[in-house]
Amino acid sequence: MTAPGNRGASQLRIQASGLSDQGCLRAHNEDACFVDVEHGIFIVADGIGGHQYGDVASQMVVRELPGILRRRIGAAGEPHGDDDPAIRDLLVQSVAEVSRHVHSWSEQALPDSRGMGATIAVMIVTNRHAHIAHMGDSRVYLFRANELRALTQDHTIAGLLMQNGEITSREAEVHPARGRLTRYVGMEAEVEAASRTVELLPGDRLLLCTDGLWGMITDGYMGSVLSQCGSPADTCNALVAAGNAAGGRDNLTALVVDVMGEEGGHETQSSG
Repeated sequence: MTAPGNRGASQLRIQASGLSDQGCLRAHNEDACFVDVEHGIFIVADGIGGHQYGDVASQMVVRELPGILRRRIGAAGEPHGDDDPAIRDLLVQSVAEVSRHVHSWSEQALPDSRGMGATIAVMIVTNRHAHIAHMGDSRVYLFRANELRALTQDHTIAGLLMQNGEITSREAEVHPARGRLTRYVGMEAEVEAASRTVELLPGDRLLLCTDGLWGMITDGYMGSVLSQCGSPADTCNALVAAGNAAGGRDNLTALVVDVMGEEGGHETQSSG
């Protein structure tokens, strides 16, 4: 793995894989994912709105955002350390740039493309930290010491009500506004992605996924798959298969990143 900072320091190694699937009921796949172990860039996106243009939005995200990130990282030069807040700021600015591109395209293209957009979860892994940004209800989880923990909060009406203490997490799962997004890539308003930085430890597993996956299987079941499966590729296959076995009502995307000690190897696989 090549990290943007602390190149002389010891580095954790990572391996990663991503898988996107149409699901059992949808006519086509509006999800997309991107895996780049060399640069430590990982993305999942779920297209929304604009009739059949959700897939255009998600593909724009995974096609354009990696180049924007690499350009901004190169322009910024060496950060002070791999936990430098400037890396997270750069990530948020890059998401805003691709959001403007998606919105501009939707305004200028065919009339029925208006309103298209995408949810996004994007992560940059440096030597020993993960920098995360997200908009919408695509999620990032950390599986550590046999415990699954969400690192993101859904940008939905139901999620906002839950964060304000007006409904419980159980009520949010079945709330009629659980799918109504308050932030997404391509929206007209200039709204920033939420972001955070997490220190990584050997043995950590990170899962980026769309709502088609977490909406079909419980966190407990996801945790059991993450604990039992071996490689990231096998884990993604098992998670998507479980989502489809539960009904596969939406497109499903899983992206798994494993954090290892300094002597590990790496592999990449991306589809969707």
